[in-house]
Amino acid sequence: MGILSILRAGFGAFLLSLTIGAATAAPAENRDPRSDETYTADEVIKKGADFFGVTTEVVGRAVEKVFSKYGRPNAYIAGNEGSGAIVVGLRYGEGDLYMKQNGAPTKVFWQGPSVGFDYGANASKVFTLIYNLPNPEAIYERFPGIEGSAYFVAGIGVNYQQNGRVILAPMRTGVGVRAGINAGYLSYSKERNWVPF
Repeated sequence: MGILSILRAGFGAFLLSLTIGAATAAPAENRDPRSDETYTADEVIKKGADFFGVTTEVVGRAVEKVFSKYGRPNAYIAGNEGSGAIVVGLRYGEGDLYMKQNGAPTKVFWQGPSVGFDYGANASKVFTLIYNLPNPEAIYERFPGIEGSAYFVAGIGVNYQQNGRVILAPMRTGVGVRAGINAGYLSYSKERNWVPF
C-alpha cells in the first residue's frame, strides 16, 4: 500500500467524520421555533402587556419571577374575575385558554370558595400561566392554592395553584380592596357554574 493510498484513505476518513458531525449537529441548529409547544418570556410579556394594557416592563417583572421558578409555560388563560369575602369568600371568572399547537382558544370558566382571615371585594383581569398541561381538556379540574402566598410585583399579584403535575400561576390586576390570607380552590369548567363547590 503506497503513500498515495494511505493519504486518500485518511482524507476520506476525515471527510466522512466531518459529514457525520455536521449531520448530528444539524437538527439543533435547524430547529423550527414554530414547533416548540412552550411560550418564551418575550411572547408572554407581550401578550400580558397587551391584555393588561400596561407597559412590557411592568409585566416583565412579574413574568420574570414566575419564569425563574417554573420556566416556560405551555398554555395560558386570559380572562376576568370577581371575588368577595368576609371570612368565607367566593371567586368567579371566565376567560380563553390558549395553547400554541391549538388554533382556536378554548372557553374556560372558574369558580371556587375560600376560607380564612380575609375580607373585601375586587374585580380583576387575570392572566394565568399554565405548566405541564397535556391538552385543553386537562384544565377542567380543581386546583387548590393558598391566596396568602400571593406576592405583588409592579402592581400585579401572583399566586400558585397545583393539581398533580399541572401548575397554574394566575397574575391579577384590578380594582377593589381585598386583604388577608385564605385557603381554597378554583374549579375550572366548560360552562358557568354558580355553585362554587
